[in-house]
Amino acid sequence: MRIAVIEDNKTLANGIAHLLRDQGHAVDVINDGEEGLTFLAQETADIVVLDINLPRVSGLEILQKIRARGVVTPVILLTARGETKDRVIGLDAGADDYLVKPFDMEELDARIRALIRRKPSEVGVQEQFGSLSFDKTGRRLLANGENLDLPRRELAAFECFLDRAGQIVPKAVLANHLYGVGSDIEEKVVEVYISRLRKRLAPHGVEFKVARGIGYMMQLT
Repeated sequence: MRIAVIEDNKTLANGIAHLLRDQGHAVDVINDGEEGLTFLAQETADIVVLDINLPRVSGLEILQKIRARGVVTPVILLTARGETKDRVIGLDAGADDYLVKPFDMEELDARIRALIRRKPSEVGVQEQFGSLSFDKTGRRLLANGENLDLPRRELAAFECFLDRAGQIVPKAVLANHLYGVGSDIEEKVVEVYISRLRKRLAPHGVEFKVARGIGYMMQLT
């Protein structure tokens, strides 16, 4: 899953990102409301964790604008406001869930799992790529029914390629998907993951075409 965390408290945002990345999710961290709104207009996310009190553009305004555009991505609002009327305002604006600060990371984790379970269109559905099938919700890559058990970064890289099947994926896009937007990751790190993924998937009829100076494209042999 790709999860956007829009929270101006950098310590909290990084803590949430660490929790989610440990579980194999791709996480984008944004610390500013206007930048968060721009991100959601240009990128896709499976879930958004959204603080209400953000610089420049509030979380409620972001929520209202993306819902007005028809975006149905599940959103968990984070706020220090715990009054019933505040919860009602957030839910009426289009939030799927509401979490009052301070909160336990375990509770946030449980809320995210609950949102994933609420998406019936994705539960149990496997995307095919040649002889491989990818369970996006369960985060499993199967070959002829057998779990390939890829390390989480390599699995995230495969997911990024699968979402852009038939397209050249720039190294910067891969880095953002693996580590989040704005991460200071060298291109060589991405090259290492692609090299490992190429070796693991070659026996299953998958290859990675190099577009020099641009990126890679996943294709069937």
